[in-house]
Amino acid sequence: MPQHLTIITGSSRGVGAALVAQRLLPGHVVLGMARHQNAALAAQAAAAGVPLTQWAVDLVDPVLPAERLAQWLQGFDPTQVASVTLINNAGLVGEPGKLGQVPLAVLSQAMRAGLEAALLLSASFLQATANWACPRRLMNISSGLGRRAMAGSAAYCAAKAGMDHFSRAIALEEAAQPNGAKVVSIAPGVIDTDMQAQLRGADANAFPEVARFAQMHATGQLMSPADCAAKLLARLERADFGSEVIADIRE
Repeated sequence: MPQHLTIITGSSRGVGAALVAQRLLPGHVVLGMARHQNAALAAQAAAAGVPLTQWAVDLVDPVLPAERLAQWLQGFDPTQVASVTLINNAGLVGEPGKLGQVPLAVLSQAMRAGLEAALLLSASFLQATANWACPRRLMNISSGLGRRAMAGSAAYCAAKAGMDHFSRAIALEEAAQPNGAKVVSIAPGVIDTDMQAQLRGADANAFPEVARFAQMHATGQLMSPADCAAKLLARLERADFGSEVIADIRE
């Protein structure tokens, strides 16, 4: 029976882990990439009888993971694949602070994990599946901060803005190809994750919007990772997925 393949980055916690958990369904095969494996997800997959592969990789150094992804995809018979999806979810907010006060290594890590890794993984995914006849989908998890600048988070804003724009370019390229991949770069809203906790705990002098993030948490305005994942996957399954490259989960 043909299987649905899904690759998810940042898969060990937060929205990434929730996406994996909700994709562990009969007829699916899931590959997760993160710095650490998630034992609870492995147990869930085993209980459900769904193939789950977890790679412990650091997307700050994305060349080898991208090459490995191409090799993994080449191990499948395309005639036995019902659909193939890459969800670029991994990202690093880095150290909140003014650009000139954040260590260069931290800035580099945020850009490489948040933008370069997504670009390279997308390239490998598109190349490896170029001749597949099944639906091919690429979902990039962007951010409202890629569309609205925020002081104290220049690297994260830049990575997400870059993700939006390379998604536009890919969509143009794929639209000209037979069975071109459908591409969406989607802002997931404000989610109750470790990243949000990091922002709430930042120095107000370095990150002027710390009070706003603390208030959103205190007043229950943050979406749970599970709810966010469910909305993202529902968007992925819509018949019009890819008709608008730049999207927002709240619209």
